[in-house]
Amino acid sequence: MELQAKKQGKYTYIDEGQGEVMLLLHGLFGALSNWKDVVNAFSDRYRVVIPMMPIYELSPRKAGIDSLTKFIAQFIEDFDLHELTLLGNSLGGHIALNYTLHHPERVKRLVLTGSSGLFENTMGGSYPKRGSYDYIKERVEYTFYDPATATPELVEEVFNVTRSIPKCMNIVAIAKSAQRHNMAKDLPKIKVPTLLIWGLNDTITPPHVAHDFARLLPNAELRFIDKCCHAPMMERPEKFNRILEQFLQKSKETAVT
Repeated sequence: MELQAKKQGKYTYIDEGQGEVMLLLHGLFGALSNWKDVVNAFSDRYRVVIPMMPIYELSPRKAGIDSLTKFIAQFIEDFDLHELTLLGNSLGGHIALNYTLHHPERVKRLVLTGSSGLFENTMGGSYPKRGSYDYIKERVEYTFYDPATATPELVEEVFNVTRSIPKCMNIVAIAKSAQRHNMAKDLPKIKVPTLLIWGLNDTITPPHVAHDFARLLPNAELRFIDKCCHAPMMERPEKFNRILEQFLQKSKETAVT
């Protein structure tokens, strides 16, 4: 199923299916399509919602974790969403954590994959260089265990972003904000059941980061996927969805008992 984005006021989003809400948050270079395999696997029994975060629309002075969290909080309020299963990849995981910290009454469970919030090796160690297609191709491939996962369409999408000076300024501002906004002291306050799905070969948020999250979050379960890097839901979607399904089922059974 190809995802069809909807527009309502300032929001661009995906909204598929009926039932309990799964809200999915993309990363810094992410797009709605990053989650298409999750939507296809779960929208027959969940309402799967993906808001596009205004990464390039914010002014550079406001581009950061707090502004993006406020945007997501307003989206959730405007769409009257409750008892969320909140999933976040990379920067999206960071926003999910920050939102849950401030609005625990709205979140039923968390799923984090390659999340920032403790440590991340941004763009594989450097900020985006404008105008170099080969450099961007190499950096996008660095996000995946199998470089072939970085399709020409995906590379072209990121390359076009980095050709824009204002967009590059926002990317740098948000990346720096994420590095400053360390959540180590706040994580023990987040009590909701949390699933950590991590690529065993993640080069951006390496496995030790996943172990730190598991240690600091009081109610966390950590699962690794081998031969997988920073975006497991894209690179190993069947395995990712199977682990997610097991977590959701176990969470429901625990709630019943």
